[in-house]
Amino acid sequence: MKGSRNFLLLALLAVAAVLVEGYHPAIEDDTVYLPAIKMNLHPELYPSDSPFFRLQMQATVFDKLIAGSVRLTHVPLDWTVLFWHVGTILLVLWGCWRINRRCFAEPRAQWAGVALVAALLSLPVAGTALFLVDQQLHPRALATAAILAAVAATLDRRRIPAFLLLAIAVIVHPVMALFGISFCLFLALAPASTDKASKDTELAGMVAPVLRLISFAWLPLGWVVEAPPPAWQHALAGPNYFFLTRWEWYEWLGVFAPLPILWWFGEIALRDRLPVVARLSRSLIYFAVFQLLAAVAMLSIPALARIRPLQPMRYLHLFYFLFVLLAGGLLGQKVLRGHVWRWLLLFVPLSVGMFLGQRESFTGTEHLEQPGRASRNSWVEAFRWIQKNTPTDALFALDPFYMQLRGEDYHGFRALAERSVMADMLKDRVVAAQVPKLAPIWEEQTNAQKGWAHFRKADFERLQTRYGVSWVVLASADSSKGMNCPYRNRDVLVCRVE
Repeated sequence: MKGSRNFLLLALLAVAAVLVEGYHPAIEDDTVYLPAIKMNLHPELYPSDSPFFRLQMQATVFDKLIAGSVRLTHVPLDWTVLFWHVGTILLVLWGCWRINRRCFAEPRAQWAGVALVAALLSLPVAGTALFLVDQQLHPRALATAAILAAVAATLDRRRIPAFLLLAIAVIVHPVMALFGISFCLFLALAPASTDKASKDTELAGMVAPVLRLISFAWLPLGWVVEAPPPAWQHALAGPNYFFLTRWEWYEWLGVFAPLPILWWFGEIALRDRLPVVARLSRSLIYFAVFQLLAAVAMLSIPALARIRPLQPMRYLHLFYFLFVLLAGGLLGQKVLRGHVWRWLLLFVPLSVGMFLGQRESFTGTEHLEQPGRASRNSWVEAFRWIQKNTPTDALFALDPFYMQLRGEDYHGFRALAERSVMADMLKDRVVAAQVPKLAPIWEEQTNAQKGWAHFRKADFERLQTRYGVSWVVLASADSSKGMNCPYRNRDVLVCRVE
């Protein structure tokens, strides 16, 4: 009975988290993941540009997993993705609850940590361009759920379950799994004692074995010293999170400020005889310092430039997750306690603030983009019209910066229109940085689209002659003079190139 009550509460928190954060399928990284799922289900899609998502997906089973669940259940893909998204958040919160059960004896402390994570799912993680959990289904969230479960198993010294859970994370999202493996190593080597005298000697005992293990990982990485092609360097030069020198001061504050707070958490835990909290806090500090030094080395040595797309600073994602979880647990134990008004005073304004932040980020779109419902986003509706009314083998072109246009709200063309499109300057650029052999194609196609705002019919015909472009998507401000445009709404035109 108690287990059912706990599951119900976790499910309610998961639903509440989605209501606060919103749901926006086909945005941002879904430009890669959703087309891969759709092509798995319908191989005839994307005949011209599938390498821009297919090659990156070779390291994960994510697209096969989601496509397989569609075939198994016969539930439409849009609903399947929504169910997986909510289910993944439920698994993430379940992992948080399992960790906090080992940290705190009081239920209010356990649930306060989980509730704080649920309220802060859309919290930005320093300068990494990540949230705790994205507003759409993402393999990173699924891998995070497995990593959190592995952390709970590591706290219990259950090595085989921890290994299996980390293996699941590896086949879902290899890069994030590496950070999970690293942290679990620190956690496994951390002494369980709460004796203050042991703190001065534990660091060397923890770090040395980890360094020995990590050193072997460098042996097969001789390829990273190869000189990358100029087109790849051009692709890499775009995103700020690839370069530590471009991080703003407040992003660096997000790197360093939690460390003394975690040290304080550890002192509280030692004083109050909370051995698991002390162990987690110390392990997180050592993990963060080690990963930060490794990231600075990887991102500063020119010979290791090929490692930049692995984004070693993304260790902060797991770090923030566990930091928020511990902070919520200690708040529940020390401040909130059994006072309902204190819980409301914390979580109501916090949730409202996070909700309003999301509405500010998606001003042209519904907060919850439900399957089967018309959208008030003109770009989304245009992309859906394309999916229903244009040939499967059509090749499109549109503004290379279209995701950043006013009211577009980061929706991906491939994910919604299900048609091939010329490379863009945003998401395809990141893919080209991660898959160097795509960089020359990306550079050539984006160069051919320079000056898009001033393109006329002759420019579109040039793209047709050179690349086979048969359709273009234009903003209302672009010139469509002389074009045959069978679809238009207040912001977008879809035109044939004849």
